[in-house]
Amino acid sequence: MISVVVPVFNEEEVLPQFYDRLSQVFRCIDMRVEIIFVDDGSTDKSLEIILSLCERDKNLKILQFSRNFGHQAAILAGMQNAKGDAVITMDADLQHPPEIIPELVTRWREGYEIVYTCRESTADITIIKKITSKYFYKMINSLSNINIPDGAADFRLLDRKVVDALRTFNERSLFLRGLVSWMGYRRIGIPYKAPARAGGISKYSFIRMLGFAADGITSFSSFPLYISALIGIAISFLGFIYAAFVLYTWLFTARTIEGWTSLMIVVLLLGGIQLITLGVIGAYLGRIYGETKRRPRYLIRRKFGFEE
Repeated sequence: MISVVVPVFNEEEVLPQFYDRLSQVFRCIDMRVEIIFVDDGSTDKSLEIILSLCERDKNLKILQFSRNFGHQAAILAGMQNAKGDAVITMDADLQHPPEIIPELVTRWREGYEIVYTCRESTADITIIKKITSKYFYKMINSLSNINIPDGAADFRLLDRKVVDALRTFNERSLFLRGLVSWMGYRRIGIPYKAPARAGGISKYSFIRMLGFAADGITSFSSFPLYISALIGIAISFLGFIYAAFVLYTWLFTARTIEGWTSLMIVVLLLGGIQLITLGVIGAYLGRIYGETKRRPRYLIRRKFGFEE
């Protein structure tokens, strides 16, 4: 059996079309399927649409969150409740084309335990998002000991053994692309061209993308902390050189008038470095604080279609 996990947050415009295309794809695959929609606190009619689809199709199941817990938590919740021999995760906005699923299943049957997809291009992507996405993957790969392919998406197939291993992780700040890459296993990538959204707007604003990037970097790398320490050492070294220069000037020359410009440059430079370093340390302390509270990563309000 194949399980398909679909996070949903205000996708009322695309859900009927998404379901029709997904159903058509699975008519060509000789395997049982369960489709798990995870309602991540939608405020539109998304839940009503899914419930109406659930009445027509016994293979549909629904997890309804008590509020919005985020895309990554919704994917994890679906995987933790999936029963399939393989689990496919994908978005409902049709930028993850359902027609690629047969190729994912074929690669899985060949023995690959992780079949991931990589976007070669996206129809409606902005130049800024394209550039930032490209350099984000380069940065996280260079700072950490994982290798996330450029353009990797949350559209992937995971074998049951991979899903069971992933369920043992207790991290509260989730970055599933990094975790899946870190786990290893036999894997293969499938490139695809992402079409424009079939409806609605992207839920990842610039601020949320920054938070997502920060989660990815701080989850798998301590390098920013070391960079902060190296900057501190370098600034201290330059400070000693400048102190020696000032002492030499006071002892052996008559030019002992303090300069306002040099004083302000030193104060602002040191103050800026200190604030940056404190910010980096604070980001890691915030993650530690969040982990120590041990709060649930999500809360389920209701389940539909699942056996008791």
